[in-house]
Amino acid sequence: MENDCDLLIYGALGVVIPKVGVLQLDILIEDGKIKDLRKDSTNVVAFNRIDASGRYVIPGVIDPHSHYGVFTPIEEAARTESRSAALGGITSVIRMLRLNGSYRKLSDQFRMSSMNHYIDYSIHASILTYEQLKDIPFLINDMNISSFKVYMNLGNDYNRILMDLDPGNSELNECEVNMNDDLIENILKSCSHKNSTIIIHAEDPAICAENTSRQKLLDKSDPKESDLQKWSDSRPPISESVSISRIAKLGRKYNSKLYFAHIGSTVALDAIISEKERANLVTYVETCPHYLTHTADFSSVKGKVVPPLRSKSDLQSMWYGLRNGIIDTVGTDHVANTLSLKEGKGDLWTALSGFPGMGTMLPVLLSEGVNKDRITLERLVEVTSYSTARIFDMYPSKGTIMNGSDADLTIIDLQMQKTVTPDLLLSNSDYTIYDGWNLTGWPVTTIVRGKIIMNEGSVDENSLGYGKLILRTCFGGGKKAKTRRT
Repeated sequence: MENDCDLLIYGALGVVIPKVGVLQLDILIEDGKIKDLRKDSTNVVAFNRIDASGRYVIPGVIDPHSHYGVFTPIEEAARTESRSAALGGITSVIRMLRLNGSYRKLSDQFRMSSMNHYIDYSIHASILTYEQLKDIPFLINDMNISSFKVYMNLGNDYNRILMDLDPGNSELNECEVNMNDDLIENILKSCSHKNSTIIIHAEDPAICAENTSRQKLLDKSDPKESDLQKWSDSRPPISESVSISRIAKLGRKYNSKLYFAHIGSTVALDAIISEKERANLVTYVETCPHYLTHTADFSSVKGKVVPPLRSKSDLQSMWYGLRNGIIDTVGTDHVANTLSLKEGKGDLWTALSGFPGMGTMLPVLLSEGVNKDRITLERLVEVTSYSTARIFDMYPSKGTIMNGSDADLTIIDLQMQKTVTPDLLLSNSDYTIYDGWNLTGWPVTTIVRGKIIMNEGSVDENSLGYGKLILRTCFGGGKKAKTRRT
C-alpha cells in the first residue's frame, strides 16, 4: 500500500540530494529501497521510525579506495574494517585488491568476504603481472569487475609490495613487482577496450629511488629521526607529474578513463588539469582526508604514506580543488595495519606506509570542511557519494536519494562533538593520525539497504554478514548496480 513502509525517516533539518539541493522531506523505505520522498508523512504507517530532528540525511557515503585483507585475512579484515566504516557513516566500500598469482582464484576471496561485511562492498583489481593481464576479460565478463589499478610506482629499487593474504593465512605476503612500460600500455589497451575505469598510482620509481638514496645519505647523522619532510623530499611531486604526463599520453591513445588516486600535491593536481585542458582524455581526481588535514610538519612516523604528506600550500590547494569541482572524489586509502607493524625498526625508512582512515573520513570532512565553511553540504555529498557511484558504475542504485534507489543513507549531526581515539573507531588498527582531535560533526545513523547498521555510535553486531557484493558493469549505460550474496 502506498502509505505503508518498513522504515520512515522524518523531521530532518534537510535531506541532501545530489544536484538538487537540501530539501525538507520525509523518506519512506520498503524492501531495502527508497519507496517515496514526501513533504508530509502524517498518514504513513511504518514498522519502524527514525526521528531525525536537528539532523541532516545524506546519501550513504562510499569509500572508493581502501586496503584491507593485507595484514589480516579477509574473513577477519572484513569484519573489523567494515565495522569501522559503518561507525564512520560509510555504507559501501571498494577494496583495492592485490593478488599474488592469477585472479582465477578470486572466488576464494569472494566466498570468505560473504557473511563477514556489515556494509556493501566491491573490489578494484590491481594488475601487476602479464599473467594477470590475461585475466582482465575474465574479471570483466565473469566477475563483474569494472575498475583496475595500475601501480606506476613499482619498479627499479621500489619493487616490493605487500599482497592481500589468502583466506585463512595470516603470514604477511611481500612480493616483487616490476611495472614496465609495455605492461602498463597493455593494461590500458585491454581495460579501455572494455570501457573500464583505470585507477592510477602516479609516481615515477626511478625519480623516487634517486631522491631516496640522497635523503638516506643526509639522514645518517640522525637515522632515527622521523622527519616526514625527508620522506616528502625522497618522493618529490615531480615524480607524480612525470608519471601523470606519461600515462595521459597512453590514455589518449586508447581512449581511456583514468582515475588519479590519492592526489595531495599542487604539482600533481596542476599536471592533471593541464592534461585535461588538452582534451581527448577522460580523467577523474581523488584526494584523501589526510591531504586536507596533515602536512609534512606532522611529527610522527604514523603519518608516513605514499604519496607523502606535503606542505600547507598543497593542503590549501586540495581544499580549493575540492570546493571548486577540480577534485571529484574523496577516498580514505585506508590501511588496516597495527602500530607495531607500522613503526618497522623504529626509523623513517623501515616504517610502513599507510594508516587507517575509514572511521574518520566523514567526521573530518564535516568538522574541517562543512563546519569551517570550506565546502557546502551539497558539495560534500557529491565528493563522498554521488561522483563515486557514477564513476564506478553504481549509480543510481547508490550515490543518491531517489525513488527506487538502494536505501543507503547516513544521518549526520553537525553539532555533535567527539574526541578521536583508536578505541572509538573499532578497527583492527590500534592507532590513528587523528588521535586526540576534537571533531565537530559526526554520523549518528548508518543505513544500508534499509537496515540500520549503526545507531548513536553503536554497530549492530547482528548485522554482520548483511553486506553484499555490489555487481558493477562498465556496459551499464546508467543501469542500476545490483548486489548479490557470494
